Amino acid sequence: MFKNHPKGLLSAALSNMGERFGYYIMNAVLVLFLSSKFGLAPATGSLIYSFFYAGIYVLSLVGGIIADKRSNYKGTIMTGLVVMAVGYALLSIPIMSTSSNFVYLLTFTCFALFLIAFGNGLFKGNLQAIVGQMYDDPKYSKRRDAGFQIFYVFINIGGLIAPFVAPILRSWWLSKNGFEYNSALPELCHAYLDNGAAAMDPTKLANLEQLATQVSHSGVVENLGTFSETYLNVFNTGVHYSFIASVAAMLISLVIFAVNKKGFPNPTGKKAADCGVSYTAEEKSKMAKDLKQRIMALFAVLGVAIFFWFSFHQNGVSLSYFARDFVITEKIAPEIWQCINPLLVVLLTPLVMFIFGSLSKKGKEPSTPMKIAIGMAIAGAGYLFLSIISYIQGLPSYNEYMTLTESAQLGLKLTPWVLIGIYFFLTVAELFISPLGLSFVSKVAPKNMQGLCQGLWLTATALGNILLFLGGMMYESWDLWKCWLVFTIVCIISMVVMLSMVRWLERVTSNQ
Repeated sequence: MFKNHPKGLLSAALSNMGERFGYYIMNAVLVLFLSSKFGLAPATGSLIYSFFYAGIYVLSLVGGIIADKRSNYKGTIMTGLVVMAVGYALLSIPIMSTSSNFVYLLTFTCFALFLIAFGNGLFKGNLQAIVGQMYDDPKYSKRRDAGFQIFYVFINIGGLIAPFVAPILRSWWLSKNGFEYNSALPELCHAYLDNGAAAMDPTKLANLEQLATQVSHSGVVENLGTFSETYLNVFNTGVHYSFIASVAAMLISLVIFAVNKKGFPNPTGKKAADCGVSYTAEEKSKMAKDLKQRIMALFAVLGVAIFFWFSFHQNGVSLSYFARDFVITEKIAPEIWQCINPLLVVLLTPLVMFIFGSLSKKGKEPSTPMKIAIGMAIAGAGYLFLSIISYIQGLPSYNEYMTLTESAQLGLKLTPWVLIGIYFFLTVAELFISPLGLSFVSKVAPKNMQGLCQGLWLTATALGNILLFLGGMMYESWDLWKCWLVFTIVCIISMVVMLSMVRWLERVTSNQ
């Protein structure tokens, strides 16, 4: 796989894989963890998730500027790993949320998330800039797209294993304390503690009484208040403990990077080679025009990327809620379904690379901009598939779903194959957009602005992520087919816009 690629690619990929493993332990459970720990509704939990996820990427712009200004990409990357480790350590502290500490504890949790986002901002874009610099060598330049696809596979190897960690620890901790796992119980426990039996919706109260008996090893629940408080504490403590593994992952990634950092290039390295070179007025004018074209092309692709990430990263918001509420998950916890995406990335990337390689030999390989347009079409097809399934099944909004009896809720559950289907579509779309988007940015970015431009790509991701809460709001209030149809329309419009720019973008990149 690494034959004919720069030697530093493997070390950079392993360092990124360790960081992503730690990150996806937390990310796989985050939105559901916020609901189970604090009793937040989908719209509120999605809003926090949106700002956190946007912060990860918008702070990559800050990280890129810091690295460019200091000309110290490697030191910035290592600092980012340390900051993330501190954030995960704070998140691992198991403190029970109560009415008296709710505000400060939620603030404390958000501060820990900020540290993770800031550390990620220092790390993510700058490591990508280093990988891009490896392929500026003419010896490797034709393998740039393939190099970023390999790099992307290692990201997803980390993400493949990580979603299992928190659910396994949580279920083990529940069992150790005399309970079984049930995804519906945290919301019902919070409702009881907030309102009491008298003010609680009768249907929800009946569901709580039934489920409490089912999950208790003793089979007897004498006091629902005591049960609710104990169950929530045990349920969330197991998740807190899983974040210790994230701390360890950051430290392992730090060691890998530190050991190999001397072999990595510095993205500003070629800037010095231009010092002392004089240019004519005509040459300077041509260079300025070329730079303007590069930046315009970069921002054009960034605009399309915003709407892809708005749709794709619903895997951590509305699709997580969907897995919890409308998919049969008796044997597999809802969070674990997020491993489908990285698993498919690992399995499908060699196939996609083979197809592109075969087309390249025949001179028929699509350009990077065309691949991105195709990816948007595939993502739209995935959400159309889910919209049709939801319409046929008559899936209601979350608010309406929670008023149904337990038997009625069970009647709406879908086979896990539906979830596998939507993740298949989104993963194929991701392979056409995400690693190739990174490759495109590294092609058009000026040599002394690699960190900044990678930060701009991640900032576009941030803008898409800050809209993620809309998915939670629609999921909470709309019939689900309408929710998924919105994402279908967004992807199709983005595809049309991208197709209209393909020829221009191809001309710009052909000059690099």
